[in-house]
Amino acid sequence: MKASAHDGSVTLDALVRRFAALDGRAPDARSPGMALRGDHDLNPDMAVKSVLCPAAVLVPIVARTPSPTVLFTLRTANLAHHAGQISFPGGHMEADDTRPEEAALRETEEEVGLHRRHIRVIGRLDRYVTRTGFDVTPVIGLVTPPFAIAPDPTEVADVFEVPLGFLLDPANHQRHSRTLEGVTRHYYAMRWHDHYIWGATAGMLMNLHEFLRRAPAGADHIARAGLSPRAPDAT
Repeated sequence: MKASAHDGSVTLDALVRRFAALDGRAPDARSPGMALRGDHDLNPDMAVKSVLCPAAVLVPIVARTPSPTVLFTLRTANLAHHAGQISFPGGHMEADDTRPEEAALRETEEEVGLHRRHIRVIGRLDRYVTRTGFDVTPVIGLVTPPFAIAPDPTEVADVFEVPLGFLLDPANHQRHSRTLEGVTRHYYAMRWHDHYIWGATAGMLMNLHEFLRRAPAGADHIARAGLSPRAPDAT
């Protein structure tokens, strides 16, 4: 766990403004070639499956004082997909889900017991495709405390929060690799105490970081977005 003088600090008001400016679009919706992110970002030889399962997750940003946090779940070891991994609440879209937002809120209620009345949806990130064949829409939601949770013990082993500033701080962004099905795959990772956040979840957090950093050149614009300016690279 590291700290940086040029961390990823961002205010909730700035976060709301950035997503409001998209008017309901994903960050790269006007660039179709970039609108589909995923595990293939770091693995250009990875073919995206021709048939994908639509899914949605909630990226729950909790309005804690003095600094916001992000809520995660630890999946139980018996699940068919991504067992034992840290993830956002979510799952595949069902026939009654008219929009990804509905699926994300429904799954959050089912998995975590966090009622949607505590959640304000402010936008989406780019769709994220996993190597296992899921086409995931990350939905950004602001969660207002106090709230109660009642995790489903068949799906969720633990629920915990990590400071948003830590997750957006480049000092805490790592790239790791491991062999999966005989092939070396690269992925992003972040470690918070004993929690190892990696794979698709870390990839979506990196997309959030990139979106908040993506702006016309100039420290003034970055400051208006509520972000700490990045120091020049050492030479």
